Amino acid sequence: MSQDFWFLLLPGFSVMGFVSAVEPLRVANRFRGELYRWHLMSLDGGPVLASNGMSMNADSGLEALREGDTLLVVAGFEPLRACTPALLHWLKRLDRDGVTLGGIDTGSFVLAEAGLLQRQRCTVHWEALDAFRETYPQVQATQELFEIDGPRITSAGGTASIDLMLDLIAQAHGPELAVQVSEQFVVGRIRTRQDHQRLQVASRYGVSNRKLVQVIGEMERHTEPPLTTLELAERIQVTRRQLERLFRLHLNDTPSNFYLGLRLAKARQLLRQTDMSVLEIGVACGFETPSYLSRSYRAKFGVCPSQDRVGLRKVAGNSGAVAKSPSPQPSP
Repeated sequence: MSQDFWFLLLPGFSVMGFVSAVEPLRVANRFRGELYRWHLMSLDGGPVLASNGMSMNADSGLEALREGDTLLVVAGFEPLRACTPALLHWLKRLDRDGVTLGGIDTGSFVLAEAGLLQRQRCTVHWEALDAFRETYPQVQATQELFEIDGPRITSAGGTASIDLMLDLIAQAHGPELAVQVSEQFVVGRIRTRQDHQRLQVASRYGVSNRKLVQVIGEMERHTEPPLTTLELAERIQVTRRQLERLFRLHLNDTPSNFYLGLRLAKARQLLRQTDMSVLEIGVACGFETPSYLSRSYRAKFGVCPSQDRVGLRKVAGNSGAVAKSPSPQPSP
């Protein structure tokens, strides 16, 4: 008996995340017959514009599904822009009817908004992770490539959707078929969910010194509140002077300035991904006052936070290429 996958494409959805989820199903059918069927849905049954400007035709609008079906919400920028009470009610009804629910890229935002991620782990694209955690602090969001937790399956998007589907194929039809499918995509290895979404610190910053990699990891994990240079040095068991020497030698920077850059990068992500106020963003990124954040932000990016947000909204309105994710909401 074939298994049905339904994909709800939201405006601005990620084509890469969507195609990476469908293609493994197609290839699995090529080897074993009609194991899977897939269907495209949109909010109104009409075509949906993706984040890259492509238009995708849907097979139907929102409709009742059967127990055992799987629905994946495929989103990208602004996952909650089209999140209406009717959509949330429909998702809750599907959950009651025994439909497995999931999200691709930022699709987890919609499930969380519907209160459907109260007990299960989920993942989102790394760029939206901070925004998700700030908006839904009660949800267990991870940095994994994908999560399969009971009746919830989520993917970080991009090629992580391939890994998610390969895992599901292996569970349902054996690892041999998953390997066959992966080889069709010239995938060197099948990644597990624990594989990192982003390059490791050493690769991202082009450093190999073990102590330096360790301290950058500490910086990334502690932006609210930030650690002092002395505290960072103590955590990797070097002196403050040794730590400063490491940054100067390998990154031509100071620990405090590098750390500030990380926090400002997080602030810009929150500015783009949420409707948090500048004050809230400052607190989340370890800035004592909004004025301190604004001065540092202007020095780094050439504009103050409020001006940058207005500029981003104008770009979003014109092209849909840059946009916000959800406004902070009460716990669903």
